[in-house]
Order: sequence, then structure tokens, then C-alpha cells
Amino acid sequence: MVKYLGPELVFVPLGGVGEIGMNFALYGFGPANAREWMIVDVGVTFPDATLPGVDLVLPDIRFIEEQLQNLRGIVITHAHEDHYGALHELWPRLKAPVWMSPFSAGLLEAKRQGESDAPKIPVTIYRAGDVFEVGPFKVEAIPVTHSIPEPFSLAITTPLGTVVHTGDWKIDKGPEIGPLTDEARFRALGDAGVLALICDSTNALREGDSPTEQEVGAGLREVIEKAPGRVAVTTFSSNVGRVRSIAEAARDAGRQVLILGRSLKRMISVASELGYMEGIPPFTAEEDYGFIPRENLVIICTGSQGEARAALAKLARDEMKTIALSPGDTVVYSSRTIPGNEKAILEIQNLLIDQGIRIIQDGDALVHVSGHPRRNELRKMYEWTRPRIGIPVHGEAAHLVAQGSLMAQSGIPEVAQVRNGDMIRLAPGAAEIIDKVPFGRIYKDGRLVGDDEQMGIKERRKLSFAGHVAVNVVLDERYEMAGDPDIVAIGVAKVDGRGEDVEELMLDAAVGAIDSIPRQRRKDLDLVQEAVRRAVRGAANETWGKKPLVTVFVTR
Repeated sequence: MVKYLGPELVFVPLGGVGEIGMNFALYGFGPANAREWMIVDVGVTFPDATLPGVDLVLPDIRFIEEQLQNLRGIVITHAHEDHYGALHELWPRLKAPVWMSPFSAGLLEAKRQGESDAPKIPVTIYRAGDVFEVGPFKVEAIPVTHSIPEPFSLAITTPLGTVVHTGDWKIDKGPEIGPLTDEARFRALGDAGVLALICDSTNALREGDSPTEQEVGAGLREVIEKAPGRVAVTTFSSNVGRVRSIAEAARDAGRQVLILGRSLKRMISVASELGYMEGIPPFTAEEDYGFIPRENLVIICTGSQGEARAALAKLARDEMKTIALSPGDTVVYSSRTIPGNEKAILEIQNLLIDQGIRIIQDGDALVHVSGHPRRNELRKMYEWTRPRIGIPVHGEAAHLVAQGSLMAQSGIPEVAQVRNGDMIRLAPGAAEIIDKVPFGRIYKDGRLVGDDEQMGIKERRKLSFAGHVAVNVVLDERYEMAGDPDIVAIGVAKVDGRGEDVEELMLDAAVGAIDSIPRQRRKDLDLVQEAVRRAVRGAANETWGKKPLVTVFVTR
């Protein structure tokens, strides 16, 4: 490893590289012992079944927390949860200046008003083409197209060169909400010289070019026009352009539109304030639902990922007081399935199908397009920017390796594979991983934020698999049992394969363990406690095949 005494430019992802979601990137400039830092994006990911009770998964930021005196600012590229969703939880630890677009700032404030304990974060607004300084970094906001208003790539310039951080982007020559991806500006940066391209890999496995949002709008219009009954369309609430496409398709088909879902209503409210919903007819009120003929209604709702509390799930379970779907109605999934959500989505779809409702997905008609670049679009970005170094980010290993190969095939001289926690030096010299820094995950759990141990996640996971047994043992002054122990089992099988009561078997094991300890040794209450715990777990495992968590109280 080559060591430099002078300033260096380094890139350190703490999230979003080796996974999809939870994007958190650091850029550092200066000598190794005095680097100044900038954060790009502060995202979340969402818990799966292995994290019972957890609300959000956040990046572990202890590395930058140890250098707060050198943290100069935070820049948010756009307002998707996996890029800005952790700000409310993590900003109180960072307390650095934040730069955001008007739409991102509006959504942040709307979220704050809905959360009683959310901090008021001071924000500096930037717009397309703006150039601003974050410590030693000169940052230029370059407009791109994505599935949310106001997404930006960043051109980050230092004395050692310019890095293009693409954020989420694609090329769409017919977007519902502009502007177009700024090809001219990327080409100009390439002409001036780009040191490194840090590029979105989400669709690096998909050949060709993305369909346009206008083509999706035409596909939606055809589905809506042909549907005999109501049409419910579920999509990502942040995709304001898609909401416009659906609303326009409904208008053209002579249908009114009803909005269901809190996050969708919040997103539309912010978009309306900024002028993104101009020209769309007013949405219908929920109380008017019963007066609208089935063939005249389109519902836009949350729940595309199978979320149990979202509007679509409630419709599927027929839990809404005044709104319901009927046999012959149609539900359109204008979205992609995020990996890990397949089972939850299928459960909702089966409930709908059982009601006689038709399901239409992306494979049935052109009703969705991703907001990320396919391989031809990636090739164009390489052609425009002509970087010396290519670094794939925003993807799982398969996506990162696929884009790395494409970068090399496209003639990028240096291609570097990095993962969360890698510190790669971009300049001076050849790109090189020079350190590994702490990284990982922490959790928002109710009102608290902490790691696995602090939040008790490991024990809770065990509880979810094998339950809990509490045993209370009382010893008299002679260290004999003052009656049988009390035992309470929660989440444990009731009877074994022979029909015997499992709780009674565990109680017998507890009594046997105490009886096996000589009376004089029972003065060691810790010894008694551990013997009972082991015996109860062993009895459960022998009869049930699982080991519950066991808590034993011994008193005298």
C-alpha cells in the first residue's frame, strides 16, 4: 500500500453497497490525520421477519461520530426513504448542516409534523444547477430523471479531481415530471475530466433501455379503459410522476380518482404545494365513494409491497368502513417487488383473488417502469463522463459485480469493487482500498435507537421462535422448597406428542433439579437458579424439540 503524507480524497460507504437500501456515503479530503468529511444521503432499510418489532433499520455511523469536529455537512440527493429516511433519527447525533431540494425538504417537514419527537433540522435548499461548498468540497447539483421529483446527481470537486456521484437515476426521454437527465452537463464534466464515477447498480443485470413514463401512462390508460368495474392502482407513494400518470389515465377514461393511504396523501400534499400536480382534476373525497358508479372510479392506494397496515391490505381484508372492492373489480400493481416482500404481496393478492378481483402486474401489461438505469443507459453515462475510475454502488453483490464487468468492458481504466466499510483512496495515485472502518446496522425500536444488544433484538428473536418460561422458586429457612415452584410458559407448546402437559413436565424437571442439590449447597441461590434453568430448558427440548428462554427467580 502506497502511503501519502499530503491530502487524499477518499470514499467510504457505510450503507447501500452490498445491499439495496440504507444508503450512506462519506467523502473525505485531507491528510490521513486531519480529513474533512461530507455525508451523501442518510437512508434506511426496512426490517424483515428476523427483526420482530423493529420499525426501521439504520446504518451504524460510529465511524463518523468519532470525527464530528471534521464533519462539514450532509447532502441529500433525493427524498426516497433509502436515501433520506434516517435523518430524523441520526441527525441529533451528527448535527451538521443539511442541503436538500425543495421537495425533499417539504417531505422532511411533513414527516416531522407527523412524529411528535422528531427534531427540527435546519436545511439549506439547493436547486438544479446550483453550486455550493461543503467544507473543501464544491458540490454541483445535476438534474436527473428518477421515480420521484427533484432527484440529483452530484459533481463533487476537490483539488485532486471531480467525482460524479450519480445517486438514483435513469434516462427517460418522456418523463411525467421533468426535467430530463442533463446529458449536456455530464458531457461537459467528462470533457473537463472526471476522476471517478460512483454509479447506481440496481438494474445492472437488465439489458436494453428503460421504457418511458409516458409509455407506462399509455399502458395504464389502456388497462383502465378496458376494466369493467372499479380499478385500484397501488404504487410507491413517492412516485409522484406515476400518480400523475394514473390520474391522467383516469381522467382520459372519464373516471374520478380517490386517494387512500396516509403516506400517499402526504406526498401529494407536498407535491401540490410545489406545483407538481397542476392540471390534475381534484381528487374525490372518501365520503363520496358510495355515490360513484363502479365503472367511473379509480383508486390510487398504498400497499404495493404487502404492508399489513396499508390501504390495499385493508381493502383485501375488507376492513374499511365505507370503501370496499367487489367481484369483477381490478387491482393493478404499478410497482416492482422489493426482494423479501414476495410472500407478503402474494398473501394480499390471494385475498383479492378469492374475492373475484382481477390482478394485473408488470408482466401482464406495461404498468410500471423502474427508476434505475438498464445496461444501455449505464453505457451512455460512461460515454458522457469518461471517468478514470468506476465504482459500482447501490446494489447487492450480483448487481455490483455485473456493473463492474460492464464498466471494464466499456473501457473505464480502473474499476474498483468496494463494500460497506471499505475506505478507498481515489487520489492521488491509483484507486486503492486503504482501510476498513466500523459499519453495520442499528435499529429504531419504538421511541429508541440502538444496536442489537441495546434493543434486546437477539433475545426477542429467540422469543419469537421458542417462547419464554418464567419459574419462581421459594426456599424456606431450612432451604427446602416452600411448596412447588410457580411456572408460567408463554409461546410454548401445550402438550407433547403423547398428550402430556409440557408445562407440567417442565415443572417436574425444576423440582427434580432442586431435589438433586444437597440442602447445604442450596444456600448458593445462583447455583439453584442455574440448575433449574438448565433442567427446564432440557425438559422442553426433550419433549418439544425447542429451547425456550427461561428466567428463574429464587428467593427465601
